[in-house]
Amino acid sequence: MHSSSLLPDPAVYQPDTLDLNTDEKAADYWFNCFRDMVAKFAKVAVKSQEEDHTATQRAEQFQAAYLQQLEEHQRNVPVNKGKMILGTSELLKLNETLLRRYGFADPWLRQKRLENASAVARLKQRLQELDALADEDTRWTELVRGVLAGNMFDWGAQAISNILEQDSNFGLHSALDRIEKRPWLLDNLDSWLNRLKGEPHKCAVVFVDNSGVDVVLGVLPFVRGLLKRGTKVLLCANSEPALNDVTSEELRSLLDDCSRECEVLEQAWSQGQLLVYANGQTSPCLDMRTLPKELCDAIAANETDLLVIEGMGRALHTNLNARFGCETLKLAVIKNKWLAKYLGGEDMFAVVCKFEPAAPS
Repeated sequence: MHSSSLLPDPAVYQPDTLDLNTDEKAADYWFNCFRDMVAKFAKVAVKSQEEDHTATQRAEQFQAAYLQQLEEHQRNVPVNKGKMILGTSELLKLNETLLRRYGFADPWLRQKRLENASAVARLKQRLQELDALADEDTRWTELVRGVLAGNMFDWGAQAISNILEQDSNFGLHSALDRIEKRPWLLDNLDSWLNRLKGEPHKCAVVFVDNSGVDVVLGVLPFVRGLLKRGTKVLLCANSEPALNDVTSEELRSLLDDCSRECEVLEQAWSQGQLLVYANGQTSPCLDMRTLPKELCDAIAANETDLLVIEGMGRALHTNLNARFGCETLKLAVIKNKWLAKYLGGEDMFAVVCKFEPAAPS
């Protein structure tokens, strides 16, 4: 279902940024991109079940099934042009559906656990760095930069997985150095900083992305900043695994660990000022029409007046151009050169920081 607070008119909501059925250049690029990507995902799938002698065969079946459906989508472009939208979200969702079908429920599980443990061990130090910044604007700028730098840690992005595989010491500070310098490609940071000088939000709903550095060292310090302003926070994570994205179940466990490192988080977590919800999604993207009832009820009951969407899948592949019924902050690093250029940027790791007022009702 949809939240009427976030989506007053679901009939006009279109999550997908691209339509491969009408945009030939986008179709040329993304069909090839997914063709290459599936081979990598098949390798990850096998590695995740090395002890199972059937893993290689199942991964080959997964890859063949994916390529077959990809060809079908491509073949149907002339027929479907103008009749139905084919977004990159559909091709990302297909990947997760087929991985599960062939017995690979969570290929990145081991990686997620390693990265979560490593990030939790660094959380206290990161919070101390942020608390040492006395100026409010400087601190909030660094909190936003932290979310963006954290969003670099995405095993689904080829450019990033190459960096992470080659440099085991690549951490948050390395990522802070790599992201685009201001002015960013889409830069509404000053509007966000000005908004923070006003009344605190009652409740923020925050849709998170990757495990490890992203959620622990990027998102949680930002969320802590909101909590310190008196804003209640609903953290929303995937219902099912997708790439290295954190699931709601994993996020609850992570918050138990992280609250031991920070009094603000501990208090909010134990007193129900910080809550975790499943977002109803089974892929790395976000369709606001398919949120669970429990989450929609919580959004309404808490008079949610701020929506934060983080990451490429949820804030770029989907929802970049969508308007919502409350103030919205969309944060992502573009980890794909083609998409950066398509959106008017020059370089990889261009930044989207889009702050929008509530859409007129």
